[in-house]
Amino acid sequence: MHSRDAIVAEIPRLRRYAHALLGATNRADDLVQDTLERALSRWRLWQPLGDQGTPRAWLFAIMHNLFINQLKAGRAIEFRPDDELPDLPTRPTQDDGLALRDLSRALASLPTDQREILLLIGLEELSYQESARVLGVPLGTVMSRLSRARARLRALLEEEVGGGILKVIK
Repeated sequence: MHSRDAIVAEIPRLRRYAHALLGATNRADDLVQDTLERALSRWRLWQPLGDQGTPRAWLFAIMHNLFINQLKAGRAIEFRPDDELPDLPTRPTQDDGLALRDLSRALASLPTDQREILLLIGLEELSYQESARVLGVPLGTVMSRLSRARARLRALLEEEVGGGILKVIK
């Protein structure tokens, strides 16, 4: 696959992850754009190791590094939803909409390292090994962060709605 086609194929996943990570559509789009610019300028550095022939994990690693650099420079702000959030597709019941809102709030209150690992593994379906490469941490760190993130998310959701959402997301 040509480099441009391979990268373009990953844009929806990059946008979804950036939006879930940052919350604000304009900031997420900026992060995706910065990621794409960096990837295209460094395409020759990508090596298809365990990525099933796609640059997915490599692109997420670039995005992660850019996000961390922005946090350190004070340019990125922790997750904060804005008014531009798209409507999430849900079944036509009010309870489900409330459950998604509660889940979104609980995810937003997690520390960045825990939110990142949940999103990479749970939403983007990266393997533990791919997630370790994306975040630049050992495999054991991925597993411990994921365990802590799941436990913290479960506790937050039980606090929020008395465990009702846990039935919806299990």
